[in-house]
Amino acid sequence: MNEMMQFIKQMSGRLNANDIANQTDAKKIAYMRNLQRELKQKDVLSIPFDELSVVVFDIETTGFYPYNGDRILSIGAVKMKGDQVLEDDLFYSTIYSAKGVPENIEELTGITASELLQAAPLPEVLREFFQFVQTDTLVAHHSAHEKQFMKHANWIALKSSFEHRIIDTSFLTKITEPELAMVSLDDFCSYYQIEIKRRHHALYDAMATARLWSENIKKVKAMGFENMKDIYTHLASQG
Repeated sequence: MNEMMQFIKQMSGRLNANDIANQTDAKKIAYMRNLQRELKQKDVLSIPFDELSVVVFDIETTGFYPYNGDRILSIGAVKMKGDQVLEDDLFYSTIYSAKGVPENIEELTGITASELLQAAPLPEVLREFFQFVQTDTLVAHHSAHEKQFMKHANWIALKSSFEHRIIDTSFLTKITEPELAMVSLDDFCSYYQIEIKRRHHALYDAMATARLWSENIKKVKAMGFENMKDIYTHLASQG
């Protein structure tokens, strides 16, 4: 994990507040539109689980309601191929803000106001994140939270809609552990004996979520499911 901490420090401090003046130019707009076209054409449902590439991600925010002023503080992500977590293929960034961090959120996440003043602005972070993700499917725990913030941030920062598919971890746990009444990432990680090095840190939470996804990919394959289409069909048949 020492390498990961070095990576986090490098990524967090790589840009400063002077970069906030950068605007989305025509080339970057064209890139985003092309990415959206590719996403609409890509059919991931029939890809065998062993060949399925996903990006597992997590965000830290100031609250739960982006349309009431809450904002994203950081994004962390890790790539996966099948059930393999690609621990060297990581993304992490805090996001510039001059508004500071609520005291309770600073205590929870460890993110400080001074750290955000040295971070990259939201448009730049989102573009880098999408360049990292490309057309891969996204995975998150409690994905409704991530989805509403990403939709809001995408429109505010890039003036474009959020087109990526996000799959919740419950997509698989409903199959593998239908009787378990667990909700939090902590509960699932405790059940699967997955260590979270630093809770409420976007990258470490993404890594833990990736390991949770990995465990459940192994289980659904053992149960005879070959791809996401099989999972959708099974869930639909259960009513």
